[in-house]
Amino acid sequence: MPNWIGDMVMATPILSDLRKNYPRASITAMCRAPICDLLKEDPEVDGLFCFSKTSSFSRRSDKKNIIEKLRQGKYDLGILLTHSLSSAWWFWQGNVKTRLGYDCNGRRLLLSHPAAFPPNVERQHLVVTYKMLLEPLGIPVSNTPPRLFLADKEVEESRMLLKQHGVTKDKNVIGINPGATYGSAKCWLPERFREVATKLLTDPNVTIVFFGDQPTAPLIKQICQGLGPRVINLAGLTSLREVASLISLCDVLLTNDSGPMHIADALGIKIIALFGSTNEIVTGPYRTGKVIHKHVECSPCYQRTCPIDFRCMKQIEAEEVYQAILGMLKKKSKLHIITA
Repeated sequence: MPNWIGDMVMATPILSDLRKNYPRASITAMCRAPICDLLKEDPEVDGLFCFSKTSSFSRRSDKKNIIEKLRQGKYDLGILLTHSLSSAWWFWQGNVKTRLGYDCNGRRLLLSHPAAFPPNVERQHLVVTYKMLLEPLGIPVSNTPPRLFLADKEVEESRMLLKQHGVTKDKNVIGINPGATYGSAKCWLPERFREVATKLLTDPNVTIVFFGDQPTAPLIKQICQGLGPRVINLAGLTSLREVASLISLCDVLLTNDSGPMHIADALGIKIIALFGSTNEIVTGPYRTGKVIHKHVECSPCYQRTCPIDFRCMKQIEAEEVYQAILGMLKKKSKLHIITA
């Protein structure tokens, strides 16, 4: 499975399509920790192979353990949704009989079935690109959407957490995710997130939940400063599965192009997604959501930080985002949330 949260979520249809076409197979999802936690309740995989991030400076024993575990699995087929040379090398060293992956980064000789990238890879959703990797197996591109599975207990615990903060069933819960792991170029201006939150809080029936990881926690604390008791700041305080279960209880999620955006999409939650440096055709919400992207002349640039004046994000005004959220709240209906 891919190594980024959003990419991993976008790759989950592969698991469903494999299970449908190989109903009697034993399927293992190999995924980096802690991202692998998102698949813990997945009924369509028989096992999780979680491993820690490695690098060229990692201990040799760490890599040896990964290869040894692959050998013990005696896998007939290995599908590489990653593009790295190292992952192909692991499969080759791990005696995976058939190794299917895209031909890139000098790994052609390590793959038994190297596949060429689709010619329109920058003009189609990444979910489709992942699915096209199954075509050599006779599995056509499906309509299967990204999906995540939550246990009823997890959702109920999140519901109780919100209740402790005064959130009742008649309240509108707005999730806000101001960060993005890839870099600041993907992130809308903090002061505008605060401006939107301030506008939303004029409605006494609105509660806002802020999400974020440890690195973004100080920034989010600044955004939340002085906004009042109907703002719940959970930045840096939740696990990935807790984030997913809390997002499942939101009426709308306001977010940059990020892992939580794809988690919300997989759970059928309404999304307002803000794009600037990246391409919503490739990595936008697959199932539902409204994308706001100004398409300035230098976007998408895929830079981690903006080298000029950040015009792509600065052109997105707080009032436009606020009105988009109000429009979604008026509809007030969620898609079905999958639980296990």
